[in-house]
This record gives sequence, C-alpha cells and structure tokens, in this order.
Amino acid sequence: MGKKFYIFLLLGLAPLWAAAQGHLEDSLVEVSGVTLTSDSSLVIPNVNIMIQGKSRGTSSNDEGVFSIVVIKGDVLVFSAVGFKTKKVTIPANLEGHHFGIAQLMAQDTTYLPVTVVRSYPSREEFAEAFLHWNIPDNQYDIARANTELSKLRALLRSTPMDGSEGVNQTFTQQAQQAAYKGGFPAMNIFNPFAWAQFIKALKDGDFKQKD
Repeated sequence: MGKKFYIFLLLGLAPLWAAAQGHLEDSLVEVSGVTLTSDSSLVIPNVNIMIQGKSRGTSSNDEGVFSIVVIKGDVLVFSAVGFKTKKVTIPANLEGHHFGIAQLMAQDTTYLPVTVVRSYPSREEFAEAFLHWNIPDNQYDIARANTELSKLRALLRSTPMDGSEGVNQTFTQQAQQAAYKGGFPAMNIFNPFAWAQFIKALKDGDFKQKD
C-alpha cells in the first residue's frame, strides 16, 4: 500500500515538476553587451556587473564586453571606480532568450580633502632636515640585513633543532653506529677536508665560550 501511494504521488508530481522546469528555462535570458563612457563612447574595462539581491555577477573584459545569464525581471547593477552606478531592469515580458545592451556610464567626480603644502622657512633649515631625515629601510634592505652571514651563523648556534632535524640527526647517528658495528669508527685526522673545516670553524669563532 505504501509503495503504491508513493508511485502515484510521484506520477502526479511529475507533470508539475516538468512544467516548473520548462517555465524556468523559458525565463532564462543571456544578457550580453559592452560598457562605454557616456561622453566619449570609449570602452570601460573591469566594470562589476551584479544581479541585485543575489550573490552572482560578472565583469567586463579589457574590451568592455560582458555576458551573463539572468532571469527575466532581474535588475543588473553596473559599478566601476570613477563612474556613477547604473541599474538596468531586464523586461519581465521579454520575448526570446537574448538581451543586448550598450551600457553608458557617466563619470563621477570625487572630491579629495584640501591639502596645504608649506615650504621650509629657510634654505638652511631645509638642508638640515634633509641631511638628518630618518628614511625607513625598504623590503630589500630588511631582507639583506636578515640574511647576513654573521647573523645567520649566530642564529645557527642559538636556534635549537626542530622535529625534522632532530629525527634526521638520530637516523644519521643510528646509521653510522650500524655501519661501524663490531669495529672502530673512521678517524678524520688525516682527512684534509676535515682539517679545512676545523680551521675555518676556529676562524669563525665557533668554539668560543658562549655567555
């Protein structure tokens, strides 16, 4: 009884669903066009085109061309920096599924606060201020200071190992112990490369007592 009821219910709702689907497809409209200035008819790139009340939209390309699919009766909001916002309503009784538009946008004047530029009272005061001006370091100077060899060497001596470095050191020690198991480890006293590293470490002060 229950299965038959659901089957009859689905059969009854199928026409309604098909009608709603057909109505939705009939309401879809492809809006395409170009955004232009109202005074000189020059193309305006990167204009934001949003559907009012919905979190969906698009933007015009470098040639001012755009395309978006909407529903009949939707309102498109055109906005761009330096231009007044415009709204365009897609006719609800539009015939067909395509709507072309050449949207003209008027420039918007933006008034900035007044800035007063005053000169130094004398040439001597200007020279004094210029010579003692504290100019902050840029990103390149900061990066060069942080990557100096002396600073990196100091950080190497004072910074503890992280987890991966500790694991690698443990594995290396275990591998060396396994390699010399039952014998004596190799001596680097006659290795010229080891002596070169030792002398360099002495010059760099790696063996100095740390406070």
